[in-house]
Amino acid sequence: MRSIRGSRDHRRGWVAAGISAAMVVTGLTACSGGSTTEGADSIESAPADGGGSGGCTNQIKVPDAEQVTVWAWYPAFEGVVDLFNETHNDVQICWSNAGQGNDEYTKFSTTIEAGTGAPDVIMLETEVLPSFIIRDGLMDLTAYGADEVQQNYSPGVWADHSNGDGVYAIPVDGGPMGMLYRQDIFDAAGISVPTTWDEFAVAAQQLKDSGSDVMLTDFMTNGRAYIQALFDQAGSEPYVFDGDNPTAVQINLNDDGTKKVLNYWLDLVDKGLVATDDGFTTDYNTKLVSGGYAVYLAAAWGPGYLAGLEGADPDAVWRAAPLPQWDASNPVQVNWGGSAFAVTSQAKNPEAAALVAKEIFGTEEAWTIGIEQGALFPLWLPILESDYFRDLAYPFFGGQKINQDVFLEASTGYAGFTFSPFQNFAYDKLTEQVFAAVQGQKDGDQAADDLQQQVVDYATSQGFTVN
Repeated sequence: MRSIRGSRDHRRGWVAAGISAAMVVTGLTACSGGSTTEGADSIESAPADGGGSGGCTNQIKVPDAEQVTVWAWYPAFEGVVDLFNETHNDVQICWSNAGQGNDEYTKFSTTIEAGTGAPDVIMLETEVLPSFIIRDGLMDLTAYGADEVQQNYSPGVWADHSNGDGVYAIPVDGGPMGMLYRQDIFDAAGISVPTTWDEFAVAAQQLKDSGSDVMLTDFMTNGRAYIQALFDQAGSEPYVFDGDNPTAVQINLNDDGTKKVLNYWLDLVDKGLVATDDGFTTDYNTKLVSGGYAVYLAAAWGPGYLAGLEGADPDAVWRAAPLPQWDASNPVQVNWGGSAFAVTSQAKNPEAAALVAKEIFGTEEAWTIGIEQGALFPLWLPILESDYFRDLAYPFFGGQKINQDVFLEASTGYAGFTFSPFQNFAYDKLTEQVFAAVQGQKDGDQAADDLQQQVVDYATSQGFTVN
C-alpha cells in the first residue's frame, strides 16, 4: 500500500469514479491464526452495532471513562482488552467481534454507505486498507500522534500502513513466511531440508520415489495472498500507483515472476509431486496434522494455527526452516497476512480512538498475551527485537527457537508490498485462473495473461485509467 498517495479530495474522486462496497470484501483471511473457524478464536460475534453500552463483549473497568468501541477478531483478545482497561482511567475499550475477515468488512462497508453504525476503531488486514482509505472510511492519524509511535515499527511496515504523508492504521501483527516440515518424514525418505526451490522440487521427487504416499506439500488454488506472496518472492510487482494521478494504476499481473512461479508449481502438479487441495478446509487440516503433507509453507502465524488443530499425529516431529529461495545468495523475504488497527471516519472522539489504536498492543504485557495465547507475530519493535521473543522456545517444535531460526530474519528482510484498491476482485480471478491451470485447461503463461486481462478490464470499468 505504500505507493498509494493523494489528498482527501483525490480519494473522493476515486469513490465518484465507481468504487463500490463489493470491492472491499475479501474472502480468505490470512492473519492471526488462519482463515477458518478452526484457526480463529472461539468467541461468538456480538451485535455489530458499533459497540454501544449493550454491545461490549468485555467488562468496562471504569464506567465513567470515555468509551471507545472496537471491532476485532484477534485470538485471546479479551485478555488484551482487559489489560488496557485496567491500566487506563480516562479511556475504556468496548469490544465486540463483528465477524472475521469478510464478515466484518461487509458490515463495515454497510456502515460507510449508511454514514452510521461503524465502531471507533477497527481491526483490518493490511491488504484491504487501500479499499477503505479511498472510500473515506478511515481517518488520517497524523494529527493524533501517529509520529509518537512510528519509531516502534520498521520503515517497511510503517509504509505499508501509510498513504502519502498520511498514516491510516497502527500495525499489529504480520506474517513473514517460513517452512514448517516433518523432520521424521524427511529422515525416513533421506531428504535434506531444501534451501532453494530447485532443491524443493528434488525433495518432492525423492519423497515420491521413496514409496511414500505422503505429498511434499499442498499447492492450494484458493491460496490468494499465499500465492501472491510466492509471486512477490520471484520479483513480481503487480501494482503501481501514481500519487499525482490517483485514478491511474499500473497492473502487471502477467510479469516474468508470476509466470515463473505458476509454471514451477504446475510442473510439480503434473508430476504428481504436490497436492492441490483447497487450503484451510477440514480435509486440508486433517492431512496437515496426520501426515498427508510433509511441508507446510507458512506465515509466522502458521505455527500457532498448526499447533491448535486437533487430531495431530503423536509421533510427528515438526521443525521450522527458512522459506526456500530462488537464489540462495540473494534471499527475498515475503509476507502472508498481517493486520492493524485503524480509526474510522465515524469515530466519536478521534483522539481517544487513536490512543486506543496506538496503545492497545503497545506494552510487553499485552504482547505476552498476544504471543503466548494468540500466536501472533508482533510488528512492535520493542517486543519483536527483545531477547524474550528471540529466545522463546516452542514445545510443539521440540523446543526449537523458531523466531530466532526463521521468522525474525524473514520479518527483518521484508521490504513491503503494494496492494490494489480492488484486491478482492483480483484475488477471486487469481483463484479461478490457478484452478483452471491446475485442471490442465491452460498453462501458467496463459493463466497469467488471462488474469491480467480480467483485472485490467475490471479496473477500467470501475473508472481507473490503466497504464
